[in-house]
Amino acid sequence: MPTPQFTHVEDFWDDTIADKLDPLGRLVYRSNILGTHWRVTNTGGGNTSSKLIEKDPVTGEDVQVLWVKGSGGDLRTAKRANFASLYQDRLIQLQEVYSQQNEPGPKTPAEDAMVAMYRHCTFNLNARAPSIDTPLHSFIPYLHVDHMHPVACIAICTAKDGPALTREIYGDEVIWTDWQRPGFELGLTLQRICEENPQAKGVMLGGHGLINWANDDKECYYLTLELIEKAAAYLASQSLGKEDFGGAKYQSLTPEKSQVVLATVLPWLRGKLSTEKRVISTVEQDADVLEFINSQHAECLAELGTSCPDHFLRTKIKPLYVDWDPQKGDVTTLQNTLEAGLVQYRSDYEAYYTGCKRANSPAMRGGNPSVILIPGIGMIGWGKSKSESRVTAEFYKCAIEVMRGAEAVSEYTALPRQEAFDIEYWALEEAKLQRMPAEAELSRQVIAVFGAGSGIGKEVVGRLIKEGAVVAAVDLVEEAAQQTADEVIEQIGLGIGVAGTGLSGCGDVIGVEADVTQRDSVQAALNNILYAYGGIDHVVVTAGLYVSPDTGGRIPDEKWADTFRVNVTGPYIIADEASAIWEAQELQGSMVLTTSVNAVVSKKGSHAYDASKAAANHLVRELAVTLAPLVRVNGVAPATVVAGSAMFPRDRVMASLAKYNLEYQESEDTEVLRNRLAAFYAHRTLTKRPILPADQAEAIFVLVSERLSKTTGQIITVDGGLHEGFLR
Repeated sequence: MPTPQFTHVEDFWDDTIADKLDPLGRLVYRSNILGTHWRVTNTGGGNTSSKLIEKDPVTGEDVQVLWVKGSGGDLRTAKRANFASLYQDRLIQLQEVYSQQNEPGPKTPAEDAMVAMYRHCTFNLNARAPSIDTPLHSFIPYLHVDHMHPVACIAICTAKDGPALTREIYGDEVIWTDWQRPGFELGLTLQRICEENPQAKGVMLGGHGLINWANDDKECYYLTLELIEKAAAYLASQSLGKEDFGGAKYQSLTPEKSQVVLATVLPWLRGKLSTEKRVISTVEQDADVLEFINSQHAECLAELGTSCPDHFLRTKIKPLYVDWDPQKGDVTTLQNTLEAGLVQYRSDYEAYYTGCKRANSPAMRGGNPSVILIPGIGMIGWGKSKSESRVTAEFYKCAIEVMRGAEAVSEYTALPRQEAFDIEYWALEEAKLQRMPAEAELSRQVIAVFGAGSGIGKEVVGRLIKEGAVVAAVDLVEEAAQQTADEVIEQIGLGIGVAGTGLSGCGDVIGVEADVTQRDSVQAALNNILYAYGGIDHVVVTAGLYVSPDTGGRIPDEKWADTFRVNVTGPYIIADEASAIWEAQELQGSMVLTTSVNAVVSKKGSHAYDASKAAANHLVRELAVTLAPLVRVNGVAPATVVAGSAMFPRDRVMASLAKYNLEYQESEDTEVLRNRLAAFYAHRTLTKRPILPADQAEAIFVLVSERLSKTTGQIITVDGGLHEGFLR
């Protein structure tokens, strides 16, 4: 059979890959390629399954096992471990158990109770929790099932004329069924549809998405693509010559003007949304998103809210649309409009909760929007992490395209408010939230590290990421900053979600270039960080300059000025520029400068460096007074951190060895020389141990955390114990 050709979806199936895989591996492969594009299924949304023959670990007999994507998994990134495995015959037997329950039916306690029964069907002690959609896959009498959330299909699912449109597009190969909450009852409904419609290849789930099946996995994959292609082609044919969303009401700002507005609004807005817990943003400004936000119908469509449950669990029942004219209004007007909009949104959300809550509903989870739409600017998604904000923005991007399609062929309809509430505050959904692991110590914190291309700064980035922070690795050398970021991303991954324009589509760490001695360069770097994450909580400065002296301990006069510009003026410029961000956010923050024990130890041979670090020590105290009470400012004073430090190039190492009368040969390897110098420095301390970048990073972590939340204006010495540097 020839491979089908597609216009609106992409075919990623490759026999040379699939044919080398075992049956479970083929399911993982099929899932990954189906999850590749957000128009086929959103991040974390949809699920796939295969009924495979396995050896029972107790009896050794062949048994049929349902492998289905586990709860909370993501198709694009799923591995074998992300799939639950259950005895198929036991799942079918649960139907008899369910029928004997007291008052079974949709949305009943009896239906919810069946979820706990799935674990009794587990095959081979698989610890992966089964999806709430497990009955859908089990009760459909075919070997392979794909359940997707395709934009084109959900557009039909949310159209006022959805049933008629489904018949027009698919005839009798896809059957319409009205909205029904995912779960055991929906599985029974699909089983009944299959029995009554043996010719059917799939079902359009009202307000939800598409589910289809086949007895061959490759056939199932191509069927999924074909059904999505038909819906997308139909929508495209019907929208020809029409203005989407009623045409334009506003025009977008230029990228340059938009960046200026966002640099002011993002930290201010983050502060307004972080009164309970801090949030991180993702900015989406692609042309399709802006077309919607700038349109005549955007405000009324946004007010209707989203339909697909996966969408509104992230985006909330509706976004906050800000009716601001980007051509006539200024930033102050925008902030005033946003502030009034937030007040109204919280009031509306409380009314929604109060009007829909049931006797056993969980407490309200907070009334702030997670999606904000600003004409001329774009969409801002918010979440507890960078991944969550990217997913939130992605989901509303999907919702926009759903509305576009539904409006092109009919009239968009959202899920009834009570139905939406019953999903959002479903006891099972609440239980899933309660099972989430505790947040890390620096979760929700945005930290800028200046001097992150090497040495202490590079170590600090890794240490802070380990504690859950998102970090901007800033360095004079852009390639060094990016290398630090790339190395971290290689270890932790980019995360989930596929939204975000430009730098705002980043992961938990970015590389940024900045010359700390140039105010415009620092300002540009901070603006980039704001665009990426929405704000800045803490700033760490490890950037420094040490000019190697001649044998007499002298450096040229101009190098004195360079030393003070980097070691003193630079940190001041950073603090001065960051202060505007902290003031806009009105959130507690901190700043840590890396000074040096040399600031208090009198000696010869490094006058410029030592004097500049003494000035930096006092700058810490001055800034602590200036930025109080919102921002704590402290310093970490290292001593002779040789390992990994850009401040110990080969010439300085040899000059130091000569200064201390330590033997060396110019032919020796640089690392050998560094280790000799480090051993000398360690021997003269009280602890007799080398001082490493990790030691400094630990001190910096403690200072930006809440562990020393009452400490400011202090210098913490991390020098192994140099008695010459003791306080006196």
